[in-house]
Amino acid sequence: MNMISIKKITLFAVVVIAAVCIGVSCKKASTPTGNNGNTGNNNPPPADTTTIPVTPYKTLNYLYSISGKKTVAGIHNREPNATPAVWTDSIYKTTGKFPGFWSGDFLFEQDNINNRQIMINEAITQWKNGALVQLMWHACNPASGEPCGYDSSGVLSAMTNQQWTDLMTDGTTINTEWRSMMDEICIYLQQLKDKNIEVLWRPLHEMNQSSFWWGGRPGPNGTRKLYQMMHDYMVKTKGLTNLVWVWDLQDFSTLNDDVNAYNPGTSYYDIAALDVYDGSGYTSNKYNTMVAAAAGKPIAIGECETLPTAAQLLSQPKWTFFMSWSELTFQGNSTAQLKALYTAPNVVTLDKMPGW
Repeated sequence: MNMISIKKITLFAVVVIAAVCIGVSCKKASTPTGNNGNTGNNNPPPADTTTIPVTPYKTLNYLYSISGKKTVAGIHNREPNATPAVWTDSIYKTTGKFPGFWSGDFLFEQDNINNRQIMINEAITQWKNGALVQLMWHACNPASGEPCGYDSSGVLSAMTNQQWTDLMTDGTTINTEWRSMMDEICIYLQQLKDKNIEVLWRPLHEMNQSSFWWGGRPGPNGTRKLYQMMHDYMVKTKGLTNLVWVWDLQDFSTLNDDVNAYNPGTSYYDIAALDVYDGSGYTSNKYNTMVAAAAGKPIAIGECETLPTAAQLLSQPKWTFFMSWSELTFQGNSTAQLKALYTAPNVVTLDKMPGW
């Protein structure tokens, strides 16, 4: 074959290869590609670029991620601690769905104190199942010690101003008793830390509630100081870094002032919660007050009897979870209402939780 023929063949091959490149490679490079790498006209919309804080806690990160979108369904399991899932199981029997949020209580009577380990074992089980785990503590008055009752000499007792001053003062009898009571609680919380279980820790709940010995003392030296002291003792002294701190108030008419008077400071809490009991329901003022007070942190419905509807949660989407109170759940809500709420697309039940 002469050189002219070879050049013609070579030129033809170059033209063909160029055509293939233009028809295939260049076309592929110019086709829009979605976030999942697929091509074509059926790409998903761009990902939400809203900045979500990243914390050391996967539970808290999850709540940040659903804020404004969905709400986790929850229920408290009040005494006895011998059956620490009785109300969670009741929700399943009623709705066919397990809550995505389980709550227990260290409590105050002797039999419940004796069965705290059973309650902690249930917390471990709930965590393994993928639920959010919350713990709270109806604590006895350290001026009297534990055990005690839910009465005017126990949980519902009052402290004198001098007793309160002693409580805040290191080395006094009351302060020493309070630290001893906290030490026992820390033993159980340490068990959970050892198993890498995060706890939504809700101590001194309803800080603006004067019926409790710890509550109803506004200002820098009042209830919020006790909360701060408890936080520092448990985190800095006892090393309980598995606690996600929940600051909780009740929906009294003074709420607009209380969010300031009882605010422990942003470095002392991770979630701001409101207990809704006053009969006026889920008003926009309560919601907006909590959103403003939380200053970007997640908010939640800490306790309630009458639950919000799915429609109310859509209009107030920053509530990241709700927790109805044990037996009151079934007094304040019909079976039909519970089923409608627990099957709503914007409500997260256990089967929709991401797992830990």
